Amino acid sequence: MNQPTETQVASSAPRTFPTDFVWGTATAAYQIEGAAREGGRGPSIWDTFSHTPGRTQDGDTGDAACDHYHRWAEDVEHLTRLGVGAYRLSLSWPRVQPGGRGPLNPEGVTFYRRLLDSLREHGIRPYVTLYHWDLPQELEDAGGWANRETALAFAEYARHMARELGERVEVWTTLNEPFCSSYLGYASEVHAPGRTEPAAALAAVHHLNLAHGLAIRAIREEIPGARTSVTLNLHLIHPADPASPADADAVRQIDALANRAFTGPMLDGAYPDDLLADTAQVSDWSFVHEGDLEVIRQPLDVLGVNYYFTTLVRKLVGGGTPERADGHKTAGASPWVGVTDVEFLPQPGPHTEMGWNIEPAGMTRLLVDLHRRYPGLPLAVTENGAAFADEPVVDAAGRRRVHDARRVRYLRDHVDAVGAAVDAGADVRAYFAWSLMDNFEWAYGYSKRFGLIRVEYPTGERTWKDSAYWYARLASTGTLPAIADAEPLDT
Repeated sequence: MNQPTETQVASSAPRTFPTDFVWGTATAAYQIEGAAREGGRGPSIWDTFSHTPGRTQDGDTGDAACDHYHRWAEDVEHLTRLGVGAYRLSLSWPRVQPGGRGPLNPEGVTFYRRLLDSLREHGIRPYVTLYHWDLPQELEDAGGWANRETALAFAEYARHMARELGERVEVWTTLNEPFCSSYLGYASEVHAPGRTEPAAALAAVHHLNLAHGLAIRAIREEIPGARTSVTLNLHLIHPADPASPADADAVRQIDALANRAFTGPMLDGAYPDDLLADTAQVSDWSFVHEGDLEVIRQPLDVLGVNYYFTTLVRKLVGGGTPERADGHKTAGASPWVGVTDVEFLPQPGPHTEMGWNIEPAGMTRLLVDLHRRYPGLPLAVTENGAAFADEPVVDAAGRRRVHDARRVRYLRDHVDAVGAAVDAGADVRAYFAWSLMDNFEWAYGYSKRFGLIRVEYPTGERTWKDSAYWYARLASTGTLPAIADAEPLDT
């Protein structure tokens, strides 16, 4: 019998990450905080949207959510037990500045100071996102992200937060997934504010990009040594027929809208010529002013990457209505502004409860491709996770358990894919599991559960799922646990 070679032995060893690799979890303010009308908070576009009949599943709103506003100390204890080194959270703009302009709300600022101080005291580094989709309603009433003034207001909000929170913040992230804020909010109506105005969506793309650049300038003026970031949900797009020039052009079109509309100005200093040509029948892009691109292209300390699924496209043949299995909630209007001849095809399983295909190798490819294109830019996986409908049980020891083997496998395979990217040379510094706890999943309401921790509605009771125990082992050791290593830590 042949003995295994040294290489074979090494390859069978558990994957181990660098000792300074950051393990964390992530949440967003509107999805967990609740207390929508408490503490001086003003209304956001998601308050308005979720209270509009027919906009969210079962009419769910974020009014109460996970009640994190009142239970934040308990949630910090959960983070501490998980052993994570970082926590990615977002600030509620209407909680700290109810109208989006004007005076700050002292109660809102105090809430975040206390939360960030507690995280620091427990050895958890706060990664703070300034905008995770909850625009103050007053700014939307004045035009929202289609209005240039919103970008200017955002810069002042960022400046205020830098002054008020200062060194408590480890990394400042300007925007979360501006793709969703612009296209899903202003073109396809499935996200707040629920508009179907393609030209406004393109204006929103630019004003979000501008807000990003202005905010980084403002933060660095207040905190010269601040570390800054942005988080993008970059689409990994496959052609239905790799040999087809037509399908290759379909990939190009979607890549321009979904990816390069943001990486172009933020990282390369220009909008792609093909994006402008593809959308010329919708907008002349006259909202781009002289000097804007210089403002937008700011040096970043890290690029945040959110990854959940891949996209399969082909050129529409023979007319008719294109299939749109693009992973985004559908309505009557399309988010794909200016694109009429591309269809999105369903992909083979397995799938999550969101209907998203599970393709860990896509994570590796995306991270490696980004590293090759921007070799000096560190990367962080700022969201990755899966929704599954796992129910609690009581085990033989009388403990309440949630056996979520599918989520454990999903996390294990995707963390392994991150490790493969690191092995291939990608400079990936951190991984944040989405999400710390079940929460309000936007237009899907409370029907989808992504959390490592189960939340009962409306009581707010928290229960660790097996995935939380598994992730705690990963965070404490930096070594990828086996799928079976998902038992309570005290056993």
